[in-house]
Amino acid sequence: MDSIVGMLALYFIIWWITLFAVLPLGIRGQWEGEVVPGTEPGAPQRPGLRRKILITSAISVVIFIVVMIIINTVTL
Repeated sequence: MDSIVGMLALYFIIWWITLFAVLPLGIRGQWEGEVVPGTEPGAPQRPGLRRKILITSAISVVIFIVVMIIINTVTL
């Protein structure tokens, strides 16, 4: 892959898919503890989005490097 824009697009797609895989990890609903009045009982107590974004970014970098190695070494 020669284009920086192409590599950024590939990384973004990998990052987005990885985010959807990481989001449900470690979620505890409010019904498992105290439900805040006026909120949905199924809403997470502590979503931890910063931590999940960091985990997503780290996993995405590893996947991106592996994909780039495969793309650059495999000849069709």
